[in-house]
Amino acid sequence: MGVGAVSELAEHQQQGGRGRNVTLGTGDYFTAGQAIDPRPILIVTGLVQEARIAAGPGMAVICSSSSPTQLRALLTVVDPETIRGVISFGVAGGLDPSLRSGDVVLATEVLSGDTRWAAGLSLGDDLIDRLTSGRRRVVRGSLAGAEEVVTKRACKAALHSETGAAAVDMESHIAAAYAAEAGLPFAAVRVISDPAHRALPALARAAIKPNGQIDLAAVLRGIVRNPATLHALVSTGIDFNRALRSLRGCRDYLIGTELIESEPLVSKAA
Repeated sequence: MGVGAVSELAEHQQQGGRGRNVTLGTGDYFTAGQAIDPRPILIVTGLVQEARIAAGPGMAVICSSSSPTQLRALLTVVDPETIRGVISFGVAGGLDPSLRSGDVVLATEVLSGDTRWAAGLSLGDDLIDRLTSGRRRVVRGSLAGAEEVVTKRACKAALHSETGAAAVDMESHIAAAYAAEAGLPFAAVRVISDPAHRALPALARAAIKPNGQIDLAAVLRGIVRNPATLHALVSTGIDFNRALRSLRGCRDYLIGTELIESEPLVSKAA
């Protein structure tokens, strides 16, 4: 992900995180001074499937169950002194029409309203090559933060036109704000689930339980009431499963994350 100081915006009041790069790769846990830091990385997810993929040694995983309110509540009890960085990890809705389900977005920044949080993620060419294996496409771009699922194609197109963001999700802007306030490095790795050209069926959103799992009974009841939704649900399910497979391929690069100090980054947009 792109990193560096945004000196021309230094006069603005609200600052982001410390702007440290987050380098994904294998190895021990190191900071800029090469001192061992045993603290875990906080992994922020929205769905239980994402949380299961991210879970493992060196990771402290929280799941919002696709509820921004719940995510903010969860973060209030996370002591920033106990973690060494924050990564938003999961699927996202596509805004860039060129992206397809399974494509990986490494965030350069996260946008919400007039606020921008820089995201620092450094991947070597060898890791990019490995990430792009298995027909994954890896791009660097901005993420838009939303408080509700963006379901309609017209809404996706409007958000892309307004922000230029590659994708949208409901966790990255909250995780970025938390990291900025705590002075922690932040990164986001998001995989396209529903591309820009696909509208999400309302039933798909309604079927998510408070614990983040899928309510299959609700799905079946919805199909019985409106059989025409079946085709859209099947297409959505295929895209979602493709995204999860791609996300699993990204999991190994969370292991041994290195934090590298760089210049402060300003998060308030002009």
